[in-house]
Amino acid sequence: MNAGPTLQQGLIVANYGRHFLVEAASGERRICHSRGKKSQGVVGDRVAWCASQDEGTIEAIHPRRNLLYRRDDLRTKSFAANLDQVLILIAAEPAFSSNQLSRALVAAEAEHIAPIIVLNKSDMGPEFERAWDWLAPYREMAYPVLPCSLKHGYLQSQAAIGALLKGKTTLVLGPSGAGKSTLINLFVPGALAQTGEVSQALRSGKHTTTSTTWYWLDQAKSAALIDSPGFQEFGLRHIEPMQLALNMPDIKQHAGACRFYNCTHLHEPGCSVIAALAASDSVPALHADRYRIYRELHAELSESRY
Repeated sequence: MNAGPTLQQGLIVANYGRHFLVEAASGERRICHSRGKKSQGVVGDRVAWCASQDEGTIEAIHPRRNLLYRRDDLRTKSFAANLDQVLILIAAEPAFSSNQLSRALVAAEAEHIAPIIVLNKSDMGPEFERAWDWLAPYREMAYPVLPCSLKHGYLQSQAAIGALLKGKTTLVLGPSGAGKSTLINLFVPGALAQTGEVSQALRSGKHTTTSTTWYWLDQAKSAALIDSPGFQEFGLRHIEPMQLALNMPDIKQHAGACRFYNCTHLHEPGCSVIAALAASDSVPALHADRYRIYRELHAELSESRY
C-alpha cells in the first residue's frame, strides 16, 4: 500500500494570482498552487501543503482569525489574513482621502484588527498642521495617530513606529507618495531584493507591483510586516448595513440613545446620531464629514444586498 503525500505546515508569504510563495517551518520557501480551480489562499494563511518536484500544492487552509477584502470594479476579493493590526500611512502631502481612510478603519473594526494611523512629513510645517487638524475626529475616537518624518527623522520615527510593530503582524497601507516604500525599506532593508527574487522564481516581473508580500522583522520571527500595494479600496459587502454603526466608533457612541432599536441613523425621529450632528456642543462631537461617510457607506451596503 502506497503512503499518501507527506503534508507539511507552512505560511503563505506572497500571493501572485494562482501562485503562492509558502514558507515551511524550516524556513525554506517554495512556489505552490492551490488544489482545484479556485485560488483561495491569501498572505498570512497557515496552510498544509505537500511538495511535488520543485514546486508544491496547498492541500488545506487552516481556520483564520480574521480576513480582509479589497474591492475593484468587478468583485470583492480577500487578500490578507491573521493580522494583529493595520498601519495606515498617510502624509501631509499629497492630500489623502477621508473615504479611503474610513473604509480601512471600518474593515479593521469589523474584523477586530487594531488600526494605527501614521501621518508622515511632519517637517512640512503648515501642510502638516492642516493634515493633523483634519485628523482630530480620529484622535477623538481614540485611534492611535502618530506623527513622523520618514525623510528627515529616521531615527526618531523608526523608534516610535518600531515600538508599535514589536511582536505583531502588521498590514501596511498607504496611498502613492505617502512614503510606504520608505517605511518598508526602513524596517526591512532587503525588501526590494526579496521581491525581485520572488519575481524571478515565478519567471515573470509583471506581477511584482501588484502582489501582497510578507516580511519578517526579526530573526526570531515574532513580528512581520505585510505590504499590499496602493491604498486598497476595502471591500465591505460582507458587513450588514445595520452593523455599520457598530464599526464606526463615533457613530456608535451616540447610537445607543436612539428612540428606535432598529434606527438607521438616516431619518428617524428621536435619532441621537442626527441630534448629535445638529448640536454644536455635543460631547463627544460628531463631525459632519464622518456622518457623510456613514450615509454613503450605508447606501452602498444597502444596494449590494439586491
